[in-house]
Amino acid sequence: MAGPRPPYYPLALLCIYYTLVLCIHLPCACASSFAFNFSTTEKSPCGTDLECRGDAFFANRMIELTKNDITRPSNDSKGRVWYASPVRLWDAGTNELASFATTFNFKITPVSSYITGDGMAFFLAPYSADVLNTTAVGGGNFGLLSDSDSFNATGNSSVVAVEFDTFHNYWDDSSQHVGIDVNSIRSKAWTNTSVLGKKAINLASDVMMIARINYDNRTKLLAVDLGINGSSYRVSHTVDLKSVLPEKVAIGFSAATGSAAELHRKRRRQTQLNIGGTSGSESDQDGEAVLLQRGVAGPRRYHYRELAAATGDFNDENKLGRGGFGSVYLGNIVQGDSDIKQVAVKKFSSETSSQGRKEFEAEVKIISRLRHRNLVQLLGWCDSTKGLLLVYELVPEGSLDKHIHNNSTLLSWSERYKIILGLGSALSYLHRDWDQCVVHGDIKPSNIMLDSSYNTKLGDFGLARLADHGTGPQTTATVLGTAGYIDPDFVNTRRRRTESDVYSFGIVLLEIVSGKPPVFQEPPFVLLKWVWSLHSQGAILDAADARLRGDEADEQQMERALVVGLWCTHHDPAQRPSIVEAMHVLQSQDAKLPVLPRHMYMLTAMPSVISMGESGVSDSSFSSGVRSSATTVTRRSSESFPN
Repeated sequence: MAGPRPPYYPLALLCIYYTLVLCIHLPCACASSFAFNFSTTEKSPCGTDLECRGDAFFANRMIELTKNDITRPSNDSKGRVWYASPVRLWDAGTNELASFATTFNFKITPVSSYITGDGMAFFLAPYSADVLNTTAVGGGNFGLLSDSDSFNATGNSSVVAVEFDTFHNYWDDSSQHVGIDVNSIRSKAWTNTSVLGKKAINLASDVMMIARINYDNRTKLLAVDLGINGSSYRVSHTVDLKSVLPEKVAIGFSAATGSAAELHRKRRRQTQLNIGGTSGSESDQDGEAVLLQRGVAGPRRYHYRELAAATGDFNDENKLGRGGFGSVYLGNIVQGDSDIKQVAVKKFSSETSSQGRKEFEAEVKIISRLRHRNLVQLLGWCDSTKGLLLVYELVPEGSLDKHIHNNSTLLSWSERYKIILGLGSALSYLHRDWDQCVVHGDIKPSNIMLDSSYNTKLGDFGLARLADHGTGPQTTATVLGTAGYIDPDFVNTRRRRTESDVYSFGIVLLEIVSGKPPVFQEPPFVLLKWVWSLHSQGAILDAADARLRGDEADEQQMERALVVGLWCTHHDPAQRPSIVEAMHVLQSQDAKLPVLPRHMYMLTAMPSVISMGESGVSDSSFSSGVRSSATTVTRRSSESFPN
């Protein structure tokens, strides 16, 4: 934030590339939605989709936040851009506060080695006809606050912002930092992005950066993560937004320059918003949606009629499969003038409306925020009175269960091992590497998709739950999962935790290596019990699919996978490995295999009889009310299994 200084320093260029992806979840709010795209049009969105004030203007498919005219000086300039529609941050009727997350990429490029300033800010402020109409002089306030309100803003001047600061003012602690501002330009919390005494990579180093901003309505924690050239910076601050900001807010960006100048350019692709409650329309109006978003890589909202047309009105000939909460169809989405993109469209059935909506909201809320090569990509969604639908990337080789239990084709061991490592990588990301801990809740082969190179793509996040890292397990009123894969400890205690995913991961390991489903009725068979019996005889490798054996190196990997599978299914969750520990033993030949007792399988920890039929696991298998949430392994009467 630059104060007065000599007027002829060179410009620095700040560009926000690609897109802003912003997700908001607010239960029981009123519906509000908009969409815009100005990366492919010469028509200015200012005055329609966006409000552009001060020196902000549209040019060359970009939003310029400050002056950009070689015939005029660019110093003492300020501009703001915000979404034209107000965003409901909290609900006065229910007192519910929203959670939100946003991600954007940007670059600051100085044109010489001279001093730069001032930076930019992402903000939330009271929505009005003229958001943040300040009279501040210089760039120190980023155009957010008037001089009189700089350190104590109230009323319509209230603001919560994340600043990306490139100049050292007297109230700052460094010249390159990211800060969280609450009604004051003096940051409540900040982190330095440069290192003293070194030529550091920082905000003004001409490298592409990525910023992620998350707000949790339970903990009231506003957290900012910034990635610069492989280095990560994080700053967080606890703030009750409901006590600071009104029910409806404006969301946008602001920038300003002082005596020196820089250009602030903002390039956007497509952004979509939907928050809130129930729509009164019977057509394509969206009800009780949970998402504000859409970027180049983010999901978008579809109209029901689009997806009906794409799937031939959900014709059975296009049905790819059926699960506990609906069916999946092949769809052909028209992109641009003539391009066709094949997708998978999941339609929730009306018979499971209550639980189906919970799964729909969980999937949209969680998977739309996740980015990992081993996760199925959510492309879009539709919340219509005609139905709830999710649109996914089409993974060409289908689900893993169709390959493991298909006698006409055989997955090689190298392919199976790659699938195991991909699944472990996905779970490591969910459990440890993402901002919050994600417990998937339904790890099984029918939820593990394979691309054309047989890379793992984990999907179906309908039973997934979020938790802060380091917190205890969550207790759930209803136990949902798939028989054979669900953790017995979860069934007994109703406590959902990462150890439950690890248990399911262990069962999947045993299934991949052996080629056998976890339970089978004719004759009665429990895979876990069988592998433990072989382990107790010192013959665990006999559990491997005989068609895969013969190569000594492969057999060593199979044995490791079987032992790790048993380790993951230990009846005591405290004795199970984390997914990271399990992956270390799987991947490192130097890692010692865990020493497991010869007789650890406890029959009382699992149902003594698990019914399976042509359509999958019976709901009556568990007295606790466990039901199958998606398509389960289909019985193959042509095979027999040992007792």
